[in-house]
Amino acid sequence: MGVVEQIAEHHVRRPLALLRPYADSYTGYHYAGFEPGVHMGLPSRHVTFIISFDDRLELTVLPDGRHRPTTFDAMVGGLHTTPAVVRHDGSQHGIQLQLTPAGTRGLFGLPAGALASTVVPLDALWGRLAGELLERLDAAATWTERFAVLEQVMLRALSARVDIPSGARPEATEAFRRLAAVDGRLGVAELAADLGWSRRHLTEQFSNEYGVGPKELARVLRFERSKRLLIRPDRGTLATIAAECGYADQAHMARDWRAIAGSSPTQWMADERLPIVQADAGLDGA
Repeated sequence: MGVVEQIAEHHVRRPLALLRPYADSYTGYHYAGFEPGVHMGLPSRHVTFIISFDDRLELTVLPDGRHRPTTFDAMVGGLHTTPAVVRHDGSQHGIQLQLTPAGTRGLFGLPAGALASTVVPLDALWGRLAGELLERLDAAATWTERFAVLEQVMLRALSARVDIPSGARPEATEAFRRLAAVDGRLGVAELAADLGWSRRHLTEQFSNEYGVGPKELARVLRFERSKRLLIRPDRGTLATIAAECGYADQAHMARDWRAIAGSSPTQWMADERLPIVQADAGLDGA
């Protein structure tokens, strides 16, 4: 039996200026010839939009923790605080969009909170437009063409809602912005006082909009920063990373990792089979 050639490629693109309030990046990825296994879809600040080209994407554990194998040609997943589990046969091929919470309102007419800790098929949100997107992507021959198709369809979806007020409370969006700007290293009480709200009211309004509270998001943001530092080739010690991310100590970071990622940082690095994780792109950030 011949040796299967490995393919490991990813292509990251920043969106058009008109789309940047709604998406931070797109990543086209193609991985083949690796050992079958599972990939952890880890929590992040983004709403995740994935389109699979060859085989349907198979989730064995959903972001809410339910063990219910489900497959998708294209899906959107909201903010979450525990990992989803993706089963793969050693290959993954598709595009992932890292949407901002504003992107769910602009593209789908929903607050991010409506998608929290769940995964929704794209056709449930876009109907026939989802089918058109998949057909046009299938016909595209290069990543440049695929990204162009994607942006054309996104602009059409946005144009249908361009004159509709978002409905998001400005204080809630400002709270999200400020937490994201410092990777969660901001106390909720201080944030609420700056906004002129009580901590309880901020938590209620924030949770309604995003599906997670500000304290939960801050925890995910610290985790997300620690993951970025962990996969750098020049990474420091775990203790140094913990201090840089605002954890009390290395043990505190390890506890948060087990809760959010389902494993310790070192175990996660050892268990991942696809190099997409080391690239900090592709399926991560569900």
